[in-house]
Amino acid sequence: MSLKNRFLSVAALTVAVGAFSVAASAQDSSATSQDNTQKVERREKGFGKGMRGGKHGKRGGMMRGLRGIELTDAQKEQMRAIREANRPDETTRTEIRTLAEAKRNGTLTADQQERLQFLKQQGREKAQAVQQQILAILTPEQIQQLEQKKQEMKQRWEERRQMRRQNAPQSTEKPTDN
Repeated sequence: MSLKNRFLSVAALTVAVGAFSVAASAQDSSATSQDNTQKVERREKGFGKGMRGGKHGKRGGMMRGLRGIELTDAQKEQMRAIREANRPDETTRTEIRTLAEAKRNGTLTADQQERLQFLKQQGREKAQAVQQQILAILTPEQIQQLEQKKQEMKQRWEERRQMRRQNAPQSTEKPTDN
């Protein structure tokens, strides 16, 4: 192969690699900008704030389970009204926060402990009542879809639990002779 042919081959290869890299980076940057746009939109909607540090804290179990189930506008409005009617008042929320802070600091008295337990039980009962009201709004098909999603969640949870057990480090302690 002559020197001229080798030079042309190397030049053609260099141009081809350059063209492909420019095309690949253009596609990659458009995908990245689209991903960034989606992240910003999700952040604005309140997603990505963590289980406890988010806008709604740990709550939302029932509402989270309704994702993916088609609801009518009337059903959505009824659910919104139920949530608004059962929202805890600010004084109760403040009292719970104060008692929880005292518990974390180790300054919780027996009377305060009883009050905290009472408020928590009251909240659980209210949550169950809200759940029953929401279930009364749903159609039998929607309830079936909700039950199916619950079963799938339990199955995924059990699979993750099994994986954690398999991946857990085995105890390397040696038995001691007494």
